[in-house]
Amino acid sequence: MLYQYIACSESGEIVKGKLTAISEEAIAEMLGIAGYRLINLRPFIPFLSLGKLTAQLFPVKPNEVIMLFRQLALLLESGVNIVTSLELMQEQITNRTLKKVISDVVSDIRAGNQLSAAMSRHPDVFPVLACRSLSIGEQTGSLETMLRQVSDYMEKEIITKKGIKGALMYPAIALVVTAIVVGVLMFFVIPAFAGFYADLGAELPSITQMMLDLSNILRDNAFIIMLVILIIVGLAFIYFRTTDGKYNLDKIMLRIPQLGRVKHLNELARCSRSISLLYTAGLPLTEIMPLVVQGCSNRVMAQALFGVQSEMLKGEGLAKPMSKNKLFLPMMVQMVKVGEETGNLDASLQAVANNYEAEAQDKTKSLIAMIQPTMTIVIAGIVGVIALSMVSAMYSMYGQAF
Repeated sequence: MLYQYIACSESGEIVKGKLTAISEEAIAEMLGIAGYRLINLRPFIPFLSLGKLTAQLFPVKPNEVIMLFRQLALLLESGVNIVTSLELMQEQITNRTLKKVISDVVSDIRAGNQLSAAMSRHPDVFPVLACRSLSIGEQTGSLETMLRQVSDYMEKEIITKKGIKGALMYPAIALVVTAIVVGVLMFFVIPAFAGFYADLGAELPSITQMMLDLSNILRDNAFIIMLVILIIVGLAFIYFRTTDGKYNLDKIMLRIPQLGRVKHLNELARCSRSISLLYTAGLPLTEIMPLVVQGCSNRVMAQALFGVQSEMLKGEGLAKPMSKNKLFLPMMVQMVKVGEETGNLDASLQAVANNYEAEAQDKTKSLIAMIQPTMTIVIAGIVGVIALSMVSAMYSMYGQAF
């Protein structure tokens, strides 16, 4: 859930912003770890404004942010200062929202802010994890390197999301086509045959009579059926917009056969990659975990990570708390344990991310290969049964006539 907060830094500076977390307690803990004292916190309720309307009409795509980071790294390596680099890119950007965001970033930098701080004012465009990584890059003098690493990280995120969308696209289209075909048959084709059969007055096979009865029920109660469907969909939509609904939806997504396994592996890979990126940049685990929790898209996984974070702050390390939750697979727990013992936690987690990404991609390909023939058989079966009911009636009447 997105929260709007007001906090006070150790120097007395008042800061305002927005953060996404699973609870208000998580927000308070994240701010506390970052050195801020929470003053006010409430759920963020967006209101319509020209700037937000523009952002909704012209959303910034992750690919555009990746391109921005790569070009910025190239210009900085060439010796161009950061303000000039951003202004050069702003002239080439066609997305109105991103152009306005870059303009705001340039203004903030001219006012004395760092690039990461200026970008963090636009969390809808620049991920919090990316901004924190860039902040480390600024402190260590390796901003160009960090820009490239963040770009690679975001690119892998896109590939992961495309894999899941690809697996869901075919069945979604197939279901829509099936619904249209069945609707046409039930509401138009079968009623036409019903009149023909009635004129002949012949006795119909049970399967044909069943289809005719089903067609009549659907036609006579079409309005009520549509109303019930709309009410169910509306209530489901409202419920899944609530905090509990979102959590339960994420839980369901992890339990769907085959697809849930792919989603689970992708979440573990993303978690491992995020920790590895920030740990490589030099950030301590106490600051890394709140960022990883905040950046987690699955609320069940976010809650599990929050539990790991709480145990870790008690001095139990990372591997031990993970071993208590079944969401973290044994291989990941073992690799984290080895990484902690050898001091190569970033390399161990990167290896985990690569392994789970490869496994998720293989399972996605297998899932797509399995879904396509399955959906074809299902569609053919539904249409075939309807067609058979009509044809069997014709053969039955032909037999009765002779």
